Amino acid sequence: MNKEDYLNGQVLLIDKPLEWTSFQAVNKIRWHIKQKFGLKKIKVGHAGTLDPLASGLLIICTGKETKNIATYQGQIKEYTGTFTIGATTPSYDLETAINERFPTNHITGGVLTKAAQKFIGEIDQKPPIFSAIKKDGKRLYELARKGETTEIATRKVSISEFELTKTTLPEVDFRVVCSKGTYIRSLAYDFGLSVNSGAHLSSLRRTKIGEFSVDNSLSIDDFIKKLELD
Repeated sequence: MNKEDYLNGQVLLIDKPLEWTSFQAVNKIRWHIKQKFGLKKIKVGHAGTLDPLASGLLIICTGKETKNIATYQGQIKEYTGTFTIGATTPSYDLETAINERFPTNHITGGVLTKAAQKFIGEIDQKPPIFSAIKKDGKRLYELARKGETTEIATRKVSISEFELTKTTLPEVDFRVVCSKGTYIRSLAYDFGLSVNSGAHLSSLRRTKIGEFSVDNSLSIDDFIKKLELD
């Protein structure tokens, strides 16, 4: 592809690595496109944030295609990952340390399967306090990291598929297909409550956004190599 291709608009499927922010991935790709073609500026943005502790599909748009970011963001998403049962964290994932432990002796495969079925369809979900949602002009995670508490309103989200793919307690692997705005960390926390225990998200990978699959994506390094060869 040439300079005009990127300026006119491209949809790049990137496999975001663990511990990178989505913003870092966009910045890296923007910098290399600018360097390759000697551009002073080019619009580059992503269609849906992935947390640093999550890997997987990140849709990155360039040039005129950035106008369609909202369309991609609104599409259904598929994730795979792992819940760890019997313990919670303030962030609902591994960003923060375990703050409470719960019994798991009563949990069977049947208990887990029955609990998963409760989450199919439209549900009320409360986003985690450690999230990028803004309240009174500040992002919730900024308040959370200062130790401040705030009331968070629930929101309607839709889960069309929720499958438990492997259980080796305390770990439960899953696959979920859900609407925009669904927090898988909140799903982990709520799932723990539904089995009369606690849970947190210990791994997460985004595998699909609409018809786009991570199977067709490139790592950031592979994208850069391909860009240099074009």
